[in-house]
Amino acid sequence: MGSRRRALVPRLSRRGGLLLLAAPFALIALVTVVDVLVPPEVHLGPFLIAAPAVTASFAGPRMTAFVGAVAVLAQSVVAIVRTSFTDLNHTYQIVALVLISVIATFFAHLRERDESRVTRLRSIAHAAQSVVLRPLPHRAGPLHIASVYLAAEEEMQMGGDLYAAARTVSGTRLLIGDARGKGLDAISEASLVLGAFRVTARRERELPELVGHLEAGVGSEEESRYEAGAGPEAGADADDADEAFVTALVLDIPDHEPVVRLVNRGHPPPLLIRAGRVIALDTAEAGPPLGLADIVAPEVTVETFPFDVGDVLLLYTDGVVEARDRTRAFYPLTERLAAWAGQKDDPPALLDRLRADLQAYAGGHLGDDAALVAIERLATEP
Repeated sequence: MGSRRRALVPRLSRRGGLLLLAAPFALIALVTVVDVLVPPEVHLGPFLIAAPAVTASFAGPRMTAFVGAVAVLAQSVVAIVRTSFTDLNHTYQIVALVLISVIATFFAHLRERDESRVTRLRSIAHAAQSVVLRPLPHRAGPLHIASVYLAAEEEMQMGGDLYAAARTVSGTRLLIGDARGKGLDAISEASLVLGAFRVTARRERELPELVGHLEAGVGSEEESRYEAGAGPEAGADADDADEAFVTALVLDIPDHEPVVRLVNRGHPPPLLIRAGRVIALDTAEAGPPLGLADIVAPEVTVETFPFDVGDVLLLYTDGVVEARDRTRAFYPLTERLAAWAGQKDDPPALLDRLRADLQAYAGGHLGDDAALVAIERLATEP
């Protein structure tokens, strides 16, 4: 767990750890003093068991064992002061205290081992995120870009949400999407779509061809899962594979044209913030999510919207708009942005504000992973 001090008091700040560590020692001192002063027929020694038991809940095995030893020493002092060390009642109390301390130390060891595993998992998750879900560039031609990924589970820093950007000869292409489900299957789908985008985004001249490559990537994964499941008789696993899909939004933003071209495959529409207004860029013909082409054979439609200097485009996944408050009401993203429209925020400041407001609205816990990308068009250098 790092240094010895962190091993004794994991998960705690230095000041908070010291305050917590003071509690069992204060309990031992209080019980010892009172036990010496009360009448002989009153025995408070059993209360000392609480000291190592409580310590095991926040400290490591070394500190738990040390607190247990201090408690045993305190009980021995009480026995000598009140009667004798060999008094049967006090002997049983000391033996019981030793046993409880040993058990508490063992459980503290198990807890510390589990925390070490969680720490390693988080480290692996961070490494996987940096490889699969690479940070977006802050500048891409005339675009100022910021991105945020909010994991629903603290231990998992990446889920099925995805985003990527690639520079082309004439502009910037961006992708945001959300793979169905959670866990490793969703991460696998997301990595396939991201890989296909990074390979083909710079190569393909037109968006329909690029979307076709993304579709093929999801389709190939479904076929491999189907074969691994040995056909329809495989049962539920094959059914899950058949239902795999990824909602996606693919955008092409030229450097020298004040427009954005996009293809929507079942994804929430982007929001355009312009002159104090929030405009949803709803496409007239949104296609089905990637991976469902065998069920619905869509014609890829590219739609064009104005995107001029000073405009901000917000891309997001459904984890944002499906976040709920205590009354189970959905997060009003458009209304929030409209209320802030008068405050000129650059993309990083806008996402900082939005992230804080979203987490406060959801009580600090999102029901699903959420991804946000903000893009501002800056003036093109002459």
